[in-house]
Amino acid sequence: MISKNSAKLMRFLPDKVVFKIARKAIDGYLDKYSEIKVNGYENIKKVDGAKIFICNHLSNSDGFILEKVLKEDYDPTFVAGVKLSNDPVTNLGTKVVKHISIKPNTADKDAIMGMIKILKDGENLVLFPEGTRSRTGSMIEAKKGVILVARMSKANIIPISLSGTEKLLPINKEGDMSQEKWNNAVVNVNIGEPVIIPKKDKEESKHDYDERCLNYLMKSIAKGLPEKYRGVYK
Repeated sequence: MISKNSAKLMRFLPDKVVFKIARKAIDGYLDKYSEIKVNGYENIKKVDGAKIFICNHLSNSDGFILEKVLKEDYDPTFVAGVKLSNDPVTNLGTKVVKHISIKPNTADKDAIMGMIKILKDGENLVLFPEGTRSRTGSMIEAKKGVILVARMSKANIIPISLSGTEKLLPINKEGDMSQEKWNNAVVNVNIGEPVIIPKKDKEESKHDYDERCLNYLMKSIAKGLPEKYRGVYK
């Protein structure tokens, strides 16, 4: 990983130079440490138009892995927590991956409207509905924002099930992202069949309907994971 001092110094360089340095470093880490196995890529082509890729979240390497897999054909925009921009090292990652910043655990209307605009414009989006990386290595309860974005954009939804990134770039136990270290790991990227949000039952409350939709989407991710990764969505 690029050192924190080096990352701080890079803030004084032109953006184009920073991009080239960060891009080369991240590509180098992925080439050196990861063996990426992709299954189900053909499922994406089963639907036309804008797509929301939804995925479980295990590591700061998740975005880099998915960008490598999806960029050539789908060039998605990622949704990333603002704290990634606050750390000098992880901020370099945000220079490489096209993204929208969002304030976690808040009703960030600007970010949500930005996501919807991207999709309405026919572009693609990657969302991690859990909102944060799982510290247990298995799925945690998701946030409902993904339901709002999906309904308002009417975009296609493609579930992606990711495993192995928790070994590739493990979460630092003290919470210092700049101290996270890359390790050799096999990363499995399972791309599922497109899913459609179920319709609301007449007698169903909005709360119950939202819960049912969210559970349905998250289980479509869990379906492509080994059982030990499924967590609350077993």
